[in-house]
Amino acid sequence: MLSEKQKLAKIMHLGVEITEVKDIDVLLERILREARSLVNADAGSLYIKEHDKLKFSYTQNATLQKRLLPGKKLIYSTFTIPVNNQSISGYVANTGETLNIPDVYKLRSGLPYSFNKHYDELSGYRTQSMLTFPLKTNQGDTIGVLQLINATDAKGKVAPFRKSDQPLILHFANMAAVAIERAQMTRAMILRTIMMAELRDPKETGAHVNRVAAYAVAIYEAWASKQGLSHEVIEKNRDVLRMAAMLHDVGKVAISDAILKKPGKLSDEEREIMKQHTVMGARLFTERYSEFDEAAAIVALNHHEKWDGTGYPGHVNFLDAKVLPGHEKSDGTPRPKRGEEIPLFGRLVALADVYDALSSKRVYKEKWDEARVLDEVKQSTGTHFDPEIVETFFSNLDTIQSICERYPDH
Repeated sequence: MLSEKQKLAKIMHLGVEITEVKDIDVLLERILREARSLVNADAGSLYIKEHDKLKFSYTQNATLQKRLLPGKKLIYSTFTIPVNNQSISGYVANTGETLNIPDVYKLRSGLPYSFNKHYDELSGYRTQSMLTFPLKTNQGDTIGVLQLINATDAKGKVAPFRKSDQPLILHFANMAAVAIERAQMTRAMILRTIMMAELRDPKETGAHVNRVAAYAVAIYEAWASKQGLSHEVIEKNRDVLRMAAMLHDVGKVAISDAILKKPGKLSDEEREIMKQHTVMGARLFTERYSEFDEAAAIVALNHHEKWDGTGYPGHVNFLDAKVLPGHEKSDGTPRPKRGEEIPLFGRLVALADVYDALSSKRVYKEKWDEARVLDEVKQSTGTHFDPEIVETFFSNLDTIQSICERYPDH
């Protein structure tokens, strides 16, 4: 176990690290993992406050994780609970107090809050000790609740959370709240950009782009782990990919309504104009201020390329849409990229985007049933999609399906 001094040093270091994470979903997962590590908590959950409710946003559980196959992630559903004194998390959000409970099954009578054992009954897990504290901004506003479950001692046995750890974890919580607030602002700006695109193209909804981004990250994480990439590289790429994938079709803001909203089939000329949304999207990120800008340009430009070299826009300079030297076809048009010429992020978003489009209702089509969608993905392996990416997709289908439920169309 770490000494108090070591824990404080770690917290200060983590405070710097988490401010570098820009995407809110990646950040919440990181905060929960690091908070658990600080106090040797077996499990934990993180709630984000939305108006007068708490949204269950992330959960982790080392004991349940061990029951899964290597590389698999826990599947969970999101839900909301009222900010009031009836539940433990609701009480903490409502009062701003910290609750350190040695055993939630032995709460004394007369308390306003109670423990809901429904999850324990479903999972076969036994919650015992629980440390629940508010996430407060510098202005003193509670933006969420962090709940740590089942502290473990040096022998791995469940024990109460030590009171001496509370000031340290609260210090970390304050830094985490500031990072969350910043990441929420970043997500809000991205969603506002998506809303601009939605005004032009009704398909580009917040739910759609959130699903596509989450699918892409889930597939990437499983693929990268199988490739043996380091944890640091995976974390860094998850962050930029999550945000970049949300903006994959942002270039459609530059396409005429007459084409975007045409109810019937596009003419050949119209289709060629529509294809320019890839180049237009990449062009929005010409000024590279961060790795996110580079990733966003890559995704926008390459998410319609196909593994067999029949996609678009091909080998072009997105700044002027001219063919890159040495990549012209006999008719002077750009040669499409094929195979690993297509950047990894483009290959990931290509599959995520098509899967979501087929699984969703559109103006021009009904929602396909899951079996038909999956069959289409299989049939497109090696032609439209990278076979390795498809294999990873199918091996993590339970995660993909849970993401679909997390971001429903309204």
